[in-house]
Amino acid sequence: MSQIFDTIIIGAWSAWLPAGMYASRYKLSNIIIGEMPGGALATSHCVENWPGVLSATGGEIMDDFRKHAEAAGSTVLQERVEIVAKDGEYSYIVTTSMGKVYQSRTVILATGNKYKKLWVPGEAELIGQGVSYCATCDGNFFQNLKVAVVGGGNTAITEALYLAEICSEVHILIRTDRIRAEDIWVDKAKKHSNIIFHYFTEVAEIQWGMMGMTGILCKDGSILALDGIFIAVGNEPYTGLVDHLSPEKDSEGCLVVDKRQETSVKWLYAAGDVTTNSNKFRQTIMSAAEGCLAANSVHEDILRMGE
Repeated sequence: MSQIFDTIIIGAWSAWLPAGMYASRYKLSNIIIGEMPGGALATSHCVENWPGVLSATGGEIMDDFRKHAEAAGSTVLQERVEIVAKDGEYSYIVTTSMGKVYQSRTVILATGNKYKKLWVPGEAELIGQGVSYCATCDGNFFQNLKVAVVGGGNTAITEALYLAEICSEVHILIRTDRIRAEDIWVDKAKKHSNIIFHYFTEVAEIQWGMMGMTGILCKDGSILALDGIFIAVGNEPYTGLVDHLSPEKDSEGCLVVDKRQETSVKWLYAAGDVTTNSNKFRQTIMSAAEGCLAANSVHEDILRMGE
């Protein structure tokens, strides 16, 4: 543990590699540590909304992210971080699952969040083949097809509105008789003739055949023929590594950051889906931008340390 890094970037999502690339360009000594490189992006079989790339797999884009960060000078370590400990005013101690210990002046947390799942048969098997958690990412693959959106919050209804312009039918599945979304979105949805609301409806199984997804089996025994299903039942920001430092969070558990991506804990920055920034528009381009901004802020603050 002889070297003290300027920053350690923790996570495996779209913010971490751009943060490392920018940190290296600023000549900040850094190491990037993440257990599962790629996050949600890496599971996308086709990405068509990354500027400059007409079409590529998420894995290909993330591989380019990694190559760019390493070419700039970052070290990427595929390992799980176990402990992030504060060690004085200007230092953090980061310990991995392999027992490696690193010291750093600052930390950029880019651990992202996890989509809440239904945990029903067929869900895991059909991710990228009918099952999606992001209409903006995958909606265009279902043009003129029948899809369902699971959920009754703002995210579910706004995703249904987006899909209604693309798909022939959009079925909104709500497990109670109550829609939690704001009235403005519900009213707009009810004006679309191809949006159908299903109350007291829960998914028991996602069904498929030789050609992919065929429909869903509901808990009441009914079957709904579908080509795709978008699960919008919430997200879980992963902040566990720093919760003991008591950073400020919002009601959804996201880390509150300022316009420089700094949290309420000194020298702890955060970027990507784990934060409150970017209006929670959870897209790769937004996470990458936050990672770059966090690195810029670290650079400015490291310079101030020497004053």
